[in-house]
Amino acid sequence: MNSFERRNKIVDLINTQGSVLVMDLSNTFGISEVTIRADLRLLEEKGLVTRFHGGAAKPGSHLAEGDNQEVILEDRYQLASDPKKRIAQAAASMVEEGMTIILDSGSTTLLIAEALTRKSNITVITNSLPAAFTLSDNKDLTLVVCGGTVRHKTHSMHGTIAERSLHGISADLMFVGADGIDATNGITTFNEGYSISSVMAAAAHKVIAVLDATKFNRRGFNQVLPMEKINCVITDDSISKQDKSALAKTGVELLVV
Repeated sequence: MNSFERRNKIVDLINTQGSVLVMDLSNTFGISEVTIRADLRLLEEKGLVTRFHGGAAKPGSHLAEGDNQEVILEDRYQLASDPKKRIAQAAASMVEEGMTIILDSGSTTLLIAEALTRKSNITVITNSLPAAFTLSDNKDLTLVVCGGTVRHKTHSMHGTIAERSLHGISADLMFVGADGIDATNGITTFNEGYSISSVMAAAAHKVIAVLDATKFNRRGFNQVLPMEKINCVITDDSISKQDKSALAKTGVELLVV
């Protein structure tokens, strides 16, 4: 993908989702945040986007860069599009009393954590510090946080210690987000060191991928989970017929919201 195509794709994403974050675009396209910021500056000069601190929105948005708004990971759900919110609500509705669930890190799984704050008598295991913080005030659920090394970009726990903390765990459900997914390679990322996701999946009876339709057919260089490890995909109604057909051939359950 050349720079012209990338910028067009960024505009499409902003028009679809309402806003995007620099860190997400960097992961999606596998390029530096410096390059993404340069793209956003150029697009703003053309009147195609409005920048704010840490991202960009549709033209005329109140999230202007001049407002000096700080966008931190814990607040990403406030910028999430309606599709992500619908996906998170659908995921949370699968969680029943008495269940043990695993939440991987990510903006969509953070939305799931927000929805789970109204649940009781469940156990939530997560490596996401923002998700743990969101759930920590609910005394009616059991919260287990993986130890390990903090990855500052995503505020999540990784490494050998985090993976060992999951040994012996038996969970009903695992929810995992994605930088990209396709029927051949499963979930992939543009980052290194996501082996904790496969450890989480091995500890769960059912693995559910939660992602909006823009993530289909994006392929990172690092595989997070192959399709055969995924039992269900929850996505929004923008998914194409081709992607539906490709998923159907894998035998993975598809829930469109």
